[in-house]
Amino acid sequence: MIQDEHLMAAASHADMVASRRLAKRDGATLADAVRRTLTAAAGAAGLAALLDERERIRRAEVAARDERQRAQARRLAAKRAKNAAPPGAWTGWFDGSAHPNPGRLGIGALLTGPAGERIEVSRRAGHGNSGQAEYLALIALLEAALPLGLAQLVVYGDSRVVIDDVNRRHEGRGASGLEPHLARVVQLIAQLGELSLVWIPRHKNGAADRLSQAAILSDAADQGEHARLV
Repeated sequence: MIQDEHLMAAASHADMVASRRLAKRDGATLADAVRRTLTAAAGAAGLAALLDERERIRRAEVAARDERQRAQARRLAAKRAKNAAPPGAWTGWFDGSAHPNPGRLGIGALLTGPAGERIEVSRRAGHGNSGQAEYLALIALLEAALPLGLAQLVVYGDSRVVIDDVNRRHEGRGASGLEPHLARVVQLIAQLGELSLVWIPRHKNGAADRLSQAAILSDAADQGEHARLV
């Protein structure tokens, strides 16, 4: 005798809808109605064969779902490995803000070294738009890195415009109005060691964002005029 709980587990949504209607019509229990519904669906093959087939389908769906999750995990791990800084490399973050846009510019940048070194840049950068602010923040970061003689530097930023602009610099085109900033970045990159520029979402760029916001909010005109080691 097939147990009621096995039948209930094997019943599809459509089976349950039909079974509830049957139970209401005939005054039967839901379990009995499910048994009758599945028996009718099984036909000549029999109820046991129907349950076996549905169990096979369920296991196949579970296996497919698990494989999708494993594939997603592998893709995520590969992406993280690609974007991660190699051992011994320095890392940097940059961000620029315009209040309003266009308006006052504040730039922030952070450099960290493999031995715990930490260099912060936070200063005002005149007036302009957000694209200019982002570029000026990257320039400030690269200028702070230049005298360090770094062999490897991985830089993170949340500006698609700047990241794409710089990474596609060999295509000979840049964002309109930002060409002089791109030219300065290219000059600095040529003087540095191995450099990678990686886009990250804004919520992962908090340190540089705080430095850029602090620059705008600061009342001291000379606040953060130079990179500082902390």
